[in-house]
Amino acid sequence: MRELHHFLNGEKVKGTSGRFGEVFDPSLGTIQAKAPLASKSEVRQAVEYARAAFPKWAAVNPQRRARVMFEFKRLVEANMDELARLLSSEHGKLIADSRGDVQRGLEVIEFACGIPHLQKGEYTESAGPGIDVYSMRQPLGVVAGITPFNFPAMIPMWMFGVAIACGNCFINKPSEKDPSVPLRLAELFMEAGGPAGVLQVVNGDKEAVDAILDDPDIQAVSFVGSTAIAQYVYARGTQNGKRVQAMGGAKNHAIIMPDADLDQVTNDLIGAGYGSAGERCMAVPVAVPVSDKIADALVDRLKRQVEGLKIGPATDSDAAFGPLVTAVHRQKVIDHIALGVKEGAELLVDGRDFRMQGYESGFYLGASLFDRVTPVMQTYREEIFGPVLQVVRAKDFDEAIALPSQHAYGNGVAIFTRDGDAAREFASRVQVGMVGINVPIPVPIAYYTFGGWKRSAFGDVNQHGTEGVRFWTKIKTVTQRWPKGGVRDNPDFVIPTMK
Repeated sequence: MRELHHFLNGEKVKGTSGRFGEVFDPSLGTIQAKAPLASKSEVRQAVEYARAAFPKWAAVNPQRRARVMFEFKRLVEANMDELARLLSSEHGKLIADSRGDVQRGLEVIEFACGIPHLQKGEYTESAGPGIDVYSMRQPLGVVAGITPFNFPAMIPMWMFGVAIACGNCFINKPSEKDPSVPLRLAELFMEAGGPAGVLQVVNGDKEAVDAILDDPDIQAVSFVGSTAIAQYVYARGTQNGKRVQAMGGAKNHAIIMPDADLDQVTNDLIGAGYGSAGERCMAVPVAVPVSDKIADALVDRLKRQVEGLKIGPATDSDAAFGPLVTAVHRQKVIDHIALGVKEGAELLVDGRDFRMQGYESGFYLGASLFDRVTPVMQTYREEIFGPVLQVVRAKDFDEAIALPSQHAYGNGVAIFTRDGDAAREFASRVQVGMVGINVPIPVPIAYYTFGGWKRSAFGDVNQHGTEGVRFWTKIKTVTQRWPKGGVRDNPDFVIPTMK
């Protein structure tokens, strides 16, 4: 069995806490490695290395920092196949999906390569008599990211790409379920010319998380995970004076208007609902057809396709999705399906009894489809995070808008329609942070920003894009005057103005 490591100050470092987490192969259901779980002192060592590296890295001019990011991008692309296979072996998602995971992270690295422009300040000449005013964006110092299991390549790169390009030193605490890709990315960053201590990876569980949140030298923390932990991270981090962005759970809706192309909608819902076994914060687990007539036609199409979905190991290029990440998570999804039946929802396709021939010990679960789910049901209110699609029928447009707007989560939403006026009104009125119009998974491109509303996000600054630059920097404003000579006769006790 492999024993993984931390990556500190440019080197692989064995854990010293004596505690380890199990890393599974979800396709086989077997333990393939153990990851060290860092103690508070090990986290502190990473902070010390980052503190030592920060002054020199922050002083590197933006063009040279960008060159490191360009080379890092090239190396990740050159090692794409290795990274995708490694990711799939620990997460379980299909290799093609893993390549997409890496690629979406690389798009933010591409954005970060533009840091010489992105980090520019502003300048006003003659803001007052002989007075110029300018601003500059400076790095915060030592910062950290706590990243989830479902996107072990994309989300770390979303965070550290912008943070490091801005001149910070970054500590990544990845999920202990699949930490190998974050570790490999740190190695590639060193190969790209990144100095030791600028990007480090500390494996761990709650002890490491609390050490990050409590450490006085860590200035900012970015988190992605469940809502309960996001709220905890935000509360504890801000209580300790840190800048925190904490992205939580989701229950994304797809509104299907009567004029929508139902064949296209069905394909989009199948992909967005069941891709990656539903383990995406931007998956679409709720379909909202407007009117019973549309609902009946849609459900008929969905049922036929869901029953025919092929499930297989990550290496099966013909499969729709692979196993879930752990047996514990698989059981959690099964319990949600049972609860939905108990609450009175109509289970049209039941994936609980699926077994993969030759992979009987793997963490597989078949696709499930519910109809006539109602907003009062617990399974509607909570995030399931598995291959389960729920149909909630709406009688009209206003009721359809109200469903995602009144839900506790507000990450993403989509509307399918041919009516531009209805789409425009929907985008304006719906109380959700990211909106798709005939786009089922509205994850913004890298130079826009990612972030939900309500219990899907804590903090007021989003990830990546220009919001990311804002989050990972602090602004300094300078007001300057260069007197031509002579001394004023008397001191001026009145507050200066530009009158």
